[in-house]
Amino acid sequence: MTSAPGLAPGPDETSADHSDGRRRRGQDNRARIVRAMMEIVHSGEVAPSAEQVASRAEVGLRTVFRHFQDMDSLYREISAVISKEVRGDFLGPLAAQDWQGRVLEMAGRRIRAYEKMAPFKRAGDAFRHRSKFLGTDYNILVVELRERLEAELPATVRRDRDTLEALDLALSFETWSRLRREQGLTPKRTQAVVEALIRRLLA
Repeated sequence: MTSAPGLAPGPDETSADHSDGRRRRGQDNRARIVRAMMEIVHSGEVAPSAEQVASRAEVGLRTVFRHFQDMDSLYREISAVISKEVRGDFLGPLAAQDWQGRVLEMAGRRIRAYEKMAPFKRAGDAFRHRSKFLGTDYNILVVELRERLEAELPATVRRDRDTLEALDLALSFETWSRLRREQGLTPKRTQAVVEALIRRLLA
């Protein structure tokens, strides 16, 4: 019930205001925790502790665990955020008119997505042995990307199992990571190498 003009708010209104305020603070704290975790991981820390996250977010450690029961649940939240960011690159419509062009376009889009997700993928890998969710989540993505590749290939190529497996490998995060990290290539050269691999496989 709304108070009459000029009168103090009633007890129901005061309670509702306090509840709304707590909810807004809770939402703000949760967002700050997620943002802090992402900033720490993006800076290169593959296994941040709850204490590091709390310090970066400027909240208490108890607040971190009030919103996230454990670090696994926080990783799940980060995974959902990153997945939303890169899903268009991975699964969005392709513009090329022929299937070879679409596979090459797919390579460029995946490489852009891998650049965005790499720090979080490596952090997830460091934590995955303790997280059933993270392993399952990545396996689902691998299956989705494989299905997307197969959907763009003609039946003759899909039936050539060696070529199909080689294409799947060329387009994988693991190939991108090897080129970028162990071989020290730039993003531009990495894309050129992956595209060269694909052209040779499709020749």
